Amino acid sequence: MVVVPSKMGRLNKRALVARLQRLGMASRADLAKSLGMSQPTAGKIADDLLELGVLEEVAEPQLGTGQGSGPRSRARLGRPGRMLRLDRSATRFVAIQLGVSETKLAALPLGADLEDRWAVTVATPGSAAQWVRQLRTAAGQIQGRGAWGVLVSVPGVVDEQAGRVLFSPNLHWTEKTDLKKAIQGVWKLPVELSQEERALALGHQSVEGETEDFLLVDFGDGVGGALVVKGQLYAGPLPISGEFGHTPAPGNTRPCGCGAVGCVETLVSTRGLLQSFRSAARRPEASWKDLTEAIAHEGAPGWLAQSLEAAAVVIAGSLNVLGLRRVVITGSLTELPPVVMEHLSSAIRQGAMWARFGELTVEAAPRRRTAGLVAVGLDRLVLPMTDRPRVAGGARRPGSGRSEATPAP
Repeated sequence: MVVVPSKMGRLNKRALVARLQRLGMASRADLAKSLGMSQPTAGKIADDLLELGVLEEVAEPQLGTGQGSGPRSRARLGRPGRMLRLDRSATRFVAIQLGVSETKLAALPLGADLEDRWAVTVATPGSAAQWVRQLRTAAGQIQGRGAWGVLVSVPGVVDEQAGRVLFSPNLHWTEKTDLKKAIQGVWKLPVELSQEERALALGHQSVEGETEDFLLVDFGDGVGGALVVKGQLYAGPLPISGEFGHTPAPGNTRPCGCGAVGCVETLVSTRGLLQSFRSAARRPEASWKDLTEAIAHEGAPGWLAQSLEAAAVVIAGSLNVLGLRRVVITGSLTELPPVVMEHLSSAIRQGAMWARFGELTVEAAPRRRTAGLVAVGLDRLVLPMTDRPRVAGGARRPGSGRSEATPAP
């Protein structure tokens, strides 16, 4: 296949930006070497991205300046050089996490923090009209001026290309709402939707930068997952994947928001775990803190062990089908005492074929949703691989001048 220069140029720009996402900061020479480019080519790409406002140039930190260590704060002896990093001086995206119980918002630069930091958190209401009113109020509390787009993490089955929620077991009003249009009534900007677990997987991939395939499973209001293969987020022919939570667990009779009975997420979601704990401890008002303290003092009780093993069966079965040997766990289970992850990991290994003759990795990781949303914005708005116009409302393309991110009246 012949790659036309314009496409090659986009690929090279995306490769350089992806490398900086993982390194945090690098010189032109280091980027050229790590990407296998000539220094003039890497320098030209960097200059183009600087002009667009995607990158910024900073002085290289010196040893002993107290700026940390590792690849994101690497220092050299001698006179400070000029280093490149993703721009951190200007807001480029408004990020929204539409969750079942909470909605969170933040204004993000391209060089977003490694850990999530949300500026505004409000309770998610029961209707689209109420939600939009909350967005209007929140818009005045975050610095969104100059943004290039709004990036939204959404639960459920999401058609990301069409920007629609097809089915949301725990937030049904989103199925009947044109979320993009509703959000553009608040911010006159392009809006991109990302299924929530896919955003988490992109965030983990962009920060950690591993080349090995992995399956990410997130536990929270629901249970879902996403798959990264050969460094790319897996996307099947249908917009449904990673719906681990809606696999039935034998003997489970709890009704689920999806309309079925016995889904595993009714056992291991935050609500499901609390329901089991309250019933077993006969403490109807017990909180998540109470559950955490009980596990810390008493270990994993029988009901918890059975729930974790039900989740492990689903995860191990997925690994066996996909042929993977690495699982990344994020969310509420990682916040509980270590015995919980230990029990889950052991149960996954018991069911996974790879563990019988090789090494299977099960690791806990923080949620990196904002990093994932920035990756979505870079991919779809800043450096898209298509020529389809991506700009709506009053916003302008990156590098074409000031964009209008003032909340709509």
